[in-house]
Amino acid sequence: MKDNTNRAIAIWLYFGAFSILIQILLGGITRLSGSGLSITEWKPLLGILPPLNENDWQMSFDKYKQIAQFHVVNAHFSLEDYKSIYFWEWLHRNWARFIGLAFIIPFLYFVLMGKMDFKLRGMIFILFLLGLLQAVIGWLMVQSGLNDTDISVSHIRLAIHFIAAVILLCYTLWLAFGLSLNHIKMRHRLRFSKLNILILSLLFIQLIFGAFMAGTRAALAAPTWPDINGFIVPPDLYHQPLTLQYLTENLFAIQFIHRLLAYIICLLIPILYLRSVSWKISPLLSYVRLFPLLLIGIQVISGVSALLKSISPDYLAFALFHQFTGILLTVSLLLMLFLNLKKS
Repeated sequence: MKDNTNRAIAIWLYFGAFSILIQILLGGITRLSGSGLSITEWKPLLGILPPLNENDWQMSFDKYKQIAQFHVVNAHFSLEDYKSIYFWEWLHRNWARFIGLAFIIPFLYFVLMGKMDFKLRGMIFILFLLGLLQAVIGWLMVQSGLNDTDISVSHIRLAIHFIAAVILLCYTLWLAFGLSLNHIKMRHRLRFSKLNILILSLLFIQLIFGAFMAGTRAALAAPTWPDINGFIVPPDLYHQPLTLQYLTENLFAIQFIHRLLAYIICLLIPILYLRSVSWKISPLLSYVRLFPLLLIGIQVISGVSALLKSISPDYLAFALFHQFTGILLTVSLLLMLFLNLKKS
């Protein structure tokens, strides 16, 4: 009976993780389409519905006209143009509401039916706190751009919002792994968890710089590969003090670090694969070690494509796919780490 209960809770958590992944992708579309500041108010309940008539649409558009993004970037917008960017931010917010219900309603059911022990309730409570924190970060990020000076939100705030979502996704999956994969029998103690953790840590930094790339459109500064506008290392990096502010705000520095981390991760993942050759568990899960190796190849190709297409109208699709494969790579390494750390 306990195994059936754990399986049901794990399925719920896997569905929640899938919903979070969709939300991350919707966030990417919202950012890349410039839709993030289109809704200038936060209405937790009434915001579920979009404007229902032309008068309501015009009122919402008039509020958008008061911020700098409209005056500097979108002054040419008609009401129909406004509706097109409104849609993505509205969908992004409503999907967040759906995720909240998708977690809260089953959780209450499991608790009321006595299917969760005290320890698991505590871990799920942490999940809810992370979700609430993510919502607060998202609103503070949007609110910071609703003024008469900024045409977009800070890429630093964007990166915090993004990486908080990735942490929420990883935590949800880790709980699901613990409920669904604990039956696996390990033949011997594995010894490459430190390398696994190192790669995951570098990948998290890489994801942050990926958010910097999206938030600043740093790809436009050097849409070339394998060189950076004809250089391996941008000359600007030699002549500036490498402060934290410079490394996180200069477009060439952001792109150089993003590329450098990609090369390092590309070198480390094959090493991780080779060190896990003797990894023998169930026939199905023995292929888990292949996933990072395959995904890193796709990730590099999609990253180069997104860079070269950064001046193209179809840039959004390439950038979004690059983000998607980066998340999948993170999940595959997280699964490897879980199996690595699992006791026999």
